[in-house]
Amino acid sequence: MEINGVRKFVFVKDITIIISLLMVCMVFILFQGLSLTASVSFIAGLLVFIFNEYLTHRFLFHLRPPKNLIALKVLKRLHYDHHKDPNDLHLMFLPIWYSLPQIGAISLLYYVLFSSFPNSVAFSSGLMTMLLVYEWKHFVAHQPITPKTKFGKWLKQTHLLHHFKNENYWYGVSNPFIDMLFGTHKDGKKVNKSRTVRDIEGNHSNKNTAKF
Repeated sequence: MEINGVRKFVFVKDITIIISLLMVCMVFILFQGLSLTASVSFIAGLLVFIFNEYLTHRFLFHLRPPKNLIALKVLKRLHYDHHKDPNDLHLMFLPIWYSLPQIGAISLLYYVLFSSFPNSVAFSSGLMTMLLVYEWKHFVAHQPITPKTKFGKWLKQTHLLHHFKNENYWYGVSNPFIDMLFGTHKDGKKVNKSRTVRDIEGNHSNKNTAKF
């Protein structure tokens, strides 16, 4: 793990905010006293994020371009422009205006279902922890950083296949095993290169990327 890479990652504004919120939540959990139910809630948060990551990436981020200009602008910022310029640091991370309300909404649903504020905080902590794992793995995939483990190298390889071979496979960034579950993990050598892998918006005109 390269120190400069870690520093660059941590000091991205949206990442710094998530790390800070996670630390506050962890202090609250420790103050309440770590319990079995809190631990289970934390693990549930990790798992829910993995599924949410896959489903939103596949079915939201890769939607056909909407006719509504505001919705189109949002999707351009969330993903379309990232495919056009995969190594643009500004487009590499989920914006806080997207990730934080989503975490809040899912955590609120968990609270409604189980009526426990401490366990909901633990669940939210699991979501944020996995979000940071997702963002780190995504960051490494697009930076000149060589993972130390075979698993890390495999993660990077599968994500780069999604960006440079075919956008219809390899949606899992933090965990490609979920692609195996849903049938979207393929042998890269057996998949044809997509004409639209760098242009999932389907618009070949030269437009400025969304910067907001």
